[in-house]
Amino acid sequence: MSRLESFIRRLTAQREILDLICRDMRLGDGPVIELGLGNGRTYDHLRDRLPDRRIIAFDRVNAANLRSLPPEGDLILGEISETARAFAGIGAALVHADIGSGYDDLDELNLRWLPQVTVDMLAPGGIAASGVPLDHPDLSPLPLPEGIRPGRYFLYRRN
Repeated sequence: MSRLESFIRRLTAQREILDLICRDMRLGDGPVIELGLGNGRTYDHLRDRLPDRRIIAFDRVNAANLRSLPPEGDLILGEISETARAFAGIGAALVHADIGSGYDDLDELNLRWLPQVTVDMLAPGGIAASGVPLDHPDLSPLPLPEGIRPGRYFLYRRN
């Protein structure tokens, strides 16, 4: 499979999972957390699907399209592994982590802190969606939408 085809499948899986969460899953009252703002496409999608919800986005640097920029106070810049820790206990309804690099060694570094930070931010019963697996005893895997190949994207509920 070409890298383009793989990218399209990943984005399709991401969209299908986020739409499933926003449309069919009961979310608590807490904010939505976007770990990895990037260009802001996913942030914009979540903002469209959850218009009344506060969405806090994290990234190392601001590279977002101006149309996809969170309001002041909802964009947290710096090393996500450090800045996100300050939001432990925020009671997030949803944490979406799109910080996979496609490089096993870099992703392995993120997986040293990402599962625990995700759990720490989520409210009990909160949902986590991620482009990388989040192995943590407080996260229970959820079924993926039909047509999404296992291992393409990951969906969890916090115990």
